[in-house]
Amino acid sequence: MEKTKIKQQQTTPQDSPWSVNQRVKMLVWEYTWMLLCSWTPKPFNAWRLFVLRSFGATLYGKPFVHQRARIQIPWNLIMHNKACLGDRANAYTLGVIEIHENATVAQEVYLCSGTHAFEKKSMQLITKKITIEQNVFIGARAFVMPGVTIGAHALIGAGSMVTKEVKANTIVGGNPAKWIKERVLE
Repeated sequence: MEKTKIKQQQTTPQDSPWSVNQRVKMLVWEYTWMLLCSWTPKPFNAWRLFVLRSFGATLYGKPFVHQRARIQIPWNLIMHNKACLGDRANAYTLGVIEIHENATVAQEVYLCSGTHAFEKKSMQLITKKITIEQNVFIGARAFVMPGVTIGAHALIGAGSMVTKEVKANTIVGGNPAKWIKERVLE
């Protein structure tokens, strides 16, 4: 598990945790995605993957990224073969987000890998890796908090708030997400 990363350059809540170079790169990314990818039809996935790779995303095999998916910082995104980032899903990749094989992040899911050190005056940015293991399904409009690992074959109910680890082969749902039952696959 990746350790929590605290951005040390913040001395007040108003300071940016990002260097000028990083901010410029993020701005170029935002406009590149808008101009070259956000309007493309679904079959242009290979093009969107090419653009993501050009900005440092780590992509294995052929994942699927919907044209209206939002990716904050592509160089913090790792996707494996046949992983899916759905329509208007938000990968808020302030820290690393890894989506393994055949995992589906449905429409409007919010994956948030950043929070703040609320006990400090500076409220520095803290990033924690989100890991979505293979064959996971995350239902529409679910919210996944920083540092969460979702185990293989787990199912997250639509609209759920995932605040802690989800064990493999389980179904969870609600706010906060709670165990519902084991997921039995045939």
